[in-house]
Amino acid sequence: MANHKSALKRIRQTETKRLNNRYYAKTTRNAIKKFRSETNKEEAAKLYPEVASMIDKLAKRMSFTRTRLPISSRSWHYKSTGCKATIS
Repeated sequence: MANHKSALKRIRQTETKRLNNRYYAKTTRNAIKKFRSETNKEEAAKLYPEVASMIDKLAKRMSFTRTRLPISSRSWHYKSTGCKATIS
């Protein structure tokens, strides 16, 4: 256990950040699953920018790298996702 006040504060901050990162990562994964299961072409086109933005925000926060996520927002196309609503 930590003996210094600064070490105790660091433990508290790390725990808070860990929980926030878990929340954002799970929310993004759920959005990806929702996007992939979408069968309506218009709905899939509407969800794509939101999902791509969520992925970019996660990568920016360094909670996940793009390689750990199931999709990469920049080098990614509708056909390669397994999304049922293929857009060409």
